[in-house]
Amino acid sequence: MNFSDSEIVNSIMVDRGLTATEAPENADVIFVNTCSIRDHAERRVWDRLKYFRSLKRNSNPDMVVGLLGCMAERLKESVLEREKLVDMVIGPDAYRTIPALLDEVEDGRKAVNVILSLEETYADIAPVRTTGNGVSAFVSIMRGCDNMCAFCVVPFTRGRERSRNMESILAEVQTLSDQGYKEVTLLGQNVNSYNDNGNTFAELMLKVSLINPEIRVRFSTSHPKDFLDELLRVIADQPNICKYIHIPAQSGSSEVLKRMRRPYTRETYLSLIDRMKELIPGLALSTDIITGFCSETDEEHAETVSLMELVKYDLAYMFVYSERERTFAHRKMEDDIPHEIKIKRLNEIVDAQHAGAKENNLKEIGKRHLVLVEGPSKRDKNQFQGRTDTNKMVIFDNIDYEKGDYVEVEITGATSATLQAKAIKKSSITEFTSTLVTA
Repeated sequence: MNFSDSEIVNSIMVDRGLTATEAPENADVIFVNTCSIRDHAERRVWDRLKYFRSLKRNSNPDMVVGLLGCMAERLKESVLEREKLVDMVIGPDAYRTIPALLDEVEDGRKAVNVILSLEETYADIAPVRTTGNGVSAFVSIMRGCDNMCAFCVVPFTRGRERSRNMESILAEVQTLSDQGYKEVTLLGQNVNSYNDNGNTFAELMLKVSLINPEIRVRFSTSHPKDFLDELLRVIADQPNICKYIHIPAQSGSSEVLKRMRRPYTRETYLSLIDRMKELIPGLALSTDIITGFCSETDEEHAETVSLMELVKYDLAYMFVYSERERTFAHRKMEDDIPHEIKIKRLNEIVDAQHAGAKENNLKEIGKRHLVLVEGPSKRDKNQFQGRTDTNKMVIFDNIDYEKGDYVEVEITGATSATLQAKAIKKSSITEFTSTLVTA
């Protein structure tokens, strides 16, 4: 979401006549786009702002430093007072006002706009792409969240849920297709609750997939309470919709889920996983897990470890609980699990996830996949790296392929995080799918 928002801000700045620079010391304006999900992310932001303050003092006194996004919304005007680190504070619904706020700063004032909106989706702003290397692109389809999970600050920093007009989304994907992009990821805090005047997320996914059969379609993130068979069947039926679902569990204990205000149980979550695997053969899964939530017992933690062992996620984002101000947990519960116990539990969850992912990956040896080439391997420039539609990273020898090519590969080796492969030939989604059906 922050990558997508940064591309919107980039577009606004370009319209003002500015151009992007890679080096902070060359900048007239620096924006730090922030996340408030975890305390660790915020601490990194404070360190970064201190560096930019030093840069401003020593190299460019006229430099403007602005704080964007969720952290700006959460801390509001107090950010301006803390160690005098920034000149501007702009919430996630106020990016259109950046030019006017810059004018205020140029007049010697501090500038703040953190007003949340019930309508803003930035649907009419064409993002200036800064990520994806011309291969992959993010497309924001909605903003905000209505779920009010006990641990989460997002409803307070990004406001109420609102869906973007479907036609504007389809037009953006068509433009990306015309520009040669090979993959789009539809973004939202809870994409499967998307609703544009009765148009559902399943309908949107189908229409996006039909724009170009050679563009892969992904989405993130989803909520277990909103997964209907209609959506699962669309994913199963459309060859260019990736067979990969990020489905946050947060905990494997029904009692912890109840305290988290997550409207499902361990049993209903596992039933949903079974249904997904039944309808979508070869499906890969990832999740979010929070360990050490308020009053979590050893037995409840053990249920989360067993969930990891049962599902065998291909990927997981695993964190210790980080208390956030204004949330239900902050107001009504006690963060009573010692940090050392949280870390011990986290390590056990990580170990379980790695074991499951490695078991899954070893089963891939000998199978063939279509890989979208992302570029040279980070470790060996003589090799390429790319992803399967199940989002598994694959490393293979560079045989005159280029970034953005689809390459059919045969898996030859595996770790818990990466697959090694032998390149077979350059291919396409249509050709590869036809080959699989024929086989």
